[in-house]
Amino acid sequence: MATTEPARPGFQLPLLLLAGFRTLIDDLHAELARQGHPELRPLHGFVLQAVGADGTTATELGQRLGISKQAAGKTVDRLVAVGYLARVDDPQDARRRLVMMTPRGADGLRRSAEIFDRLREQWADTLGPERVDALEDDLRTMAAANWFRLDVPGWFGG
Repeated sequence: MATTEPARPGFQLPLLLLAGFRTLIDDLHAELARQGHPELRPLHGFVLQAVGADGTTATELGQRLGISKQAAGKTVDRLVAVGYLARVDDPQDARRRLVMMTPRGADGLRRSAEIFDRLREQWADTLGPERVDALEDDLRTMAAANWFRLDVPGWFGG
């Protein structure tokens, strides 16, 4: 008995969602580079958000991102080298060092938010605002309640 493949095979849905995500992220980073942030990579946005305004330790950062302390340390080293993060003494505990966001890191996050707003507007111009609203509503319905998670780097890495 011959089986026919569905007109829309199930494997295409996650690939199309990933392609949409990749398109937004690639467009974001191209614009960030034009605006003076060519060093920022997709992982770095998660790192900057995980560091937050109050800072964190490399161990805590690794836990938040779902990666090892060593991987977090390497990423911090890179972001310190290009001016997005700084290591400082913890004022509460002299034995600890904190990772803090620099003004350059905060600027990169601020610009990212502004660019994402413009990219969303571009999608609304192409697809129509109602369709983009509906797409977001539908994705919220299907996504887990804690859909915004900083551990995506660790999840992708396996």
